[in-house]
Amino acid sequence: MKFYINLIVLVICLCQCDNNKQTTQASSPTAVKKAPAKPAEPVANTLTENEIDDGWRLLFDGKTTKGWRNFNKKTIGSSWKVINGELTLEVEKKPDGKTHATDGGDIITTMKYQSFVLDLEWKISDCGNSGIMYNVHEGNKYDYVWQTGPEMQILDNKCHPDAEFVTHRAGDLYDMIACSEETVKPANQWNKARIVNRNGKVEHWLNDVKVVSFEMFTPEWKKMIANSKFKDMKGFGTYEEGYISLQDHSDRVAFRNIKIIEL
Repeated sequence: MKFYINLIVLVICLCQCDNNKQTTQASSPTAVKKAPAKPAEPVANTLTENEIDDGWRLLFDGKTTKGWRNFNKKTIGSSWKVINGELTLEVEKKPDGKTHATDGGDIITTMKYQSFVLDLEWKISDCGNSGIMYNVHEGNKYDYVWQTGPEMQILDNKCHPDAEFVTHRAGDLYDMIACSEETVKPANQWNKARIVNRNGKVEHWLNDVKVVSFEMFTPEWKKMIANSKFKDMKGFGTYEEGYISLQDHSDRVAFRNIKIIEL
C-alpha cells in the first residue's frame, strides 16, 4: 500500500513540474513571437527592378552633378553641390540680409525631352522660391530658362511674397494656372512632384494629387500666354520639346529622386 501511495505522490510531483515548466516557457521573453519587421525604406536616388523594366531613368545619381549643366553653358556652377544625396543649391547671405548663390545659375538636363513623365522630390528653405521648367530652349536670344519654358512653381507658401499671387504658389503653372487645391508641405520638408507631358497635354502633380492640367499649342494656350507676364516673350511655350531645368532663385533648395520615363 505504501508503494502505491509513493507512486501517486511521484506522479503528482512530475505533473506539477511539467506545468511549471510550461508556464515559465510561456512567460519567457524568448518564447514570445517577434513583431514582424518593418519593410525597408526605399533607397534614395535608385530605381526598383520594375521601374528599370518599365524604362525609367535616373537624372541624378545621388553622388555627382553628372547629367546637368548651366543654361547656355557646358559647365555647372560650383554652388550646385551634392550634399547627403541631395542635389542642392547652396547660398550665402549678402550684407543686405538677402541670400544668393555665388556661383549658381539655372541648370538644365544634358538631353532634350518631348513626351515624358518626370518625378522628383524637392525641399525649399524658409520663405524660399525655385521652380521646375520644361520644354526649355537655348540660344543667343534667350538669357533665362523662363523665357521659353513653362514652370511648375516651387515655393514656401507660408511666407514668400509670391504666395500673395493666386498663380504663383507651389505647384502652380507659374503666372498662368493656380492649383485646384493646396497640397504643399511646409518649408524644409520633402514634397513629391510629378510633371506629365504627353505631347503638350500637361499635368502637374504635387504630393500625389493632380493640381493642374492644360494643353499647350492651342488657341486657349495662346490666350493664357497673352494674359501673363510672358506675353512679350515670343519663344515662351512654343517649343514641343526641350530641356528640363531646375531654377536658381537665390534661395537654398534641394532635389532628390529625380527620374524620367519617355512616353
